[in-house]
Amino acid sequence: MIRPARPDDVPVIHGMIRELAEYEKEPDAVVATEQDLHTALFGPDAAVYAHLAEHTGSDGTPVAAGFALWFRNYSTWTGRHGVYLEDLYVRPELRGHGYGQALLRNLARICVERGYTRLEWSVLDWNLPAIGFYETLGSTPMDEWTVRRLDGDALAALGSEKG
Repeated sequence: MIRPARPDDVPVIHGMIRELAEYEKEPDAVVATEQDLHTALFGPDAAVYAHLAEHTGSDGTPVAAGFALWFRNYSTWTGRHGVYLEDLYVRPELRGHGYGQALLRNLARICVERGYTRLEWSVLDWNLPAIGFYETLGSTPMDEWTVRRLDGDALAALGSEKG
């Protein structure tokens, strides 16, 4: 089952974000707190969304299998919004059971229903299992595009310069 995240899901989602950071070999990179995540998802200026994939545990209760965290972007070329998938994660012991595909299918359905024209995300070059999975869905790599980032001291320096 795929459902929108609720405020009481924040600790579970935050835990899976930490698991994802470990998988991506960046365990110390997560500095966001549960409160940060709660504010981003449910605060007065919330602009981030999350969906959970649940499966039935051995005791019959729902257990989080994975999550998708996303936000709307905008294409000046199409004149429409799209979805940027920030994180897609399925717990290792539950991979291969269709949860990742169900989460992506849910986001694709949101795009179609709302008239959004794109569903985009980034994947690490070394993550061949994920790349292979994404290719089975019909996604295409954006080979001519390179992701750029400003953060830390470079962001502070550019943001504080008087122009």
